[in-house]
Amino acid sequence: MSDSAEQLVDADVAQRVLERALAHGGDFAELFCEDRRGFTLSIDESRIERPQSGSERGAGVRVIDGEVTRFAHVDGLAEDDLLRAADGLASALGGAAIEPVALRAAVPPELQEIEVDPASVAAERKAEVLRELDDRARAAGSEVAQASASYSEGRRRVAVFNSEGLEASDDRTRVRLGAQVVARKNGSVETGFETLGEVRGFELLDGDPARIADQAAQKAITLLGADPAPAGELTVVVGGGFGGVLFHEMTGHGLEADAVQKGASVYANRMGEKVAEPLLNAYDDGTMPHEWGTGAIDDEGTPSHKTAVITEGRLNSYLYDRLRARRDGTESTGNGRRASFRDLPIPRMTNTYIEPGDAAPKEIISEVDRGFYAVSFGGGQVEPATGDFVFGVSEGYLIEDGKVTRPCRGATLIGNCLQALARIDAVGSDFEMKTGFCGKAGQTAPVGTGQGHVRIRGMTVGGTAV
Repeated sequence: MSDSAEQLVDADVAQRVLERALAHGGDFAELFCEDRRGFTLSIDESRIERPQSGSERGAGVRVIDGEVTRFAHVDGLAEDDLLRAADGLASALGGAAIEPVALRAAVPPELQEIEVDPASVAAERKAEVLRELDDRARAAGSEVAQASASYSEGRRRVAVFNSEGLEASDDRTRVRLGAQVVARKNGSVETGFETLGEVRGFELLDGDPARIADQAAQKAITLLGADPAPAGELTVVVGGGFGGVLFHEMTGHGLEADAVQKGASVYANRMGEKVAEPLLNAYDDGTMPHEWGTGAIDDEGTPSHKTAVITEGRLNSYLYDRLRARRDGTESTGNGRRASFRDLPIPRMTNTYIEPGDAAPKEIISEVDRGFYAVSFGGGQVEPATGDFVFGVSEGYLIEDGKVTRPCRGATLIGNCLQALARIDAVGSDFEMKTGFCGKAGQTAPVGTGQGHVRIRGMTVGGTAV
């Protein structure tokens, strides 16, 4: 990209900001700079909606003094504004000046390859893609009552400087399509949803991006014939891709170090313990090529990591940012993320997944006499301190005599994180990642979730079948 080499803030300016931030003491100072722009377009009821675009740039300055963190942010990157923010933070301290380490540029990170800058593609071309999704959705069957689709692109450039001498940067471009279809028949209404997204340029839409409209429509139409979901304890097979949301919610959040250190995680004080069968290996990996939660660095300048959180069934690592890592006397795992320059970094997942196993998906299902097949999930709630959860199933089927049979509606999965993990007895050899947005502490972050098929022996299915 033509301006990818443009510096957001000159290193000399950053050095002066850090010096001023530590002018009256403190243990650590950081300057986080950001420049972002985005564009969205949607189609609803076959009408292209007005495009939305926006851009902003700004910076956050942080000073840590013992257990106290002070933070200020400014719109824009003017030196005077940055120095004023640093002075304001320093004025709250009463110690002697601390000299920050001279900045040294890190080895330039390996960025995700962007072949076609989406900003260079005309809005008319993006509208054509949405019209194709709309046409495909409506052609799926007479049951289709409504169809909508959305396109979004965003580019986020960040630069991080800190008093330990770190100077690092990243350039992230994301493109995403979403399709939603509502089907109606005989008074029954069902919805199907599908996405396509990566850290990639407009080339993501080469090939047949409208296939997601086919998939969303087929899901909605299939569910029109759904029976009420069964109720009771059943063996549950969780599908690949969107099924990874279950692991993200019931385990991933509990492994984020801020929850652990507050004693608000069921995984606290369990490091090294067996939490699953040896067949289970799970990771948080911010280095996965082009996946939705990928970046060269986190938002504190730490290089992205592949972190084994569960190894052969044993809890292996929590997910750390710099502050929580310092409290535990360890190193950051590259999970310090923030929604924008206006926010403090907190431990967040990147791409979280269960590693593929040895079992074929058909084999996993064929060994179930009577069970429930949860393909994808809607909303859910998890109480991290106890591990208790409730998840709504957006697409589910009955398993009878080793075969997937009737679609089911109105199902919920009810259980406990530790119990569910311990009862996983098969992990599929298939694998798929999906895109999502994760909310935490008022901040939203792009995350990837994924897995192959996973079987859980014994989980409560809440349904309405008599």
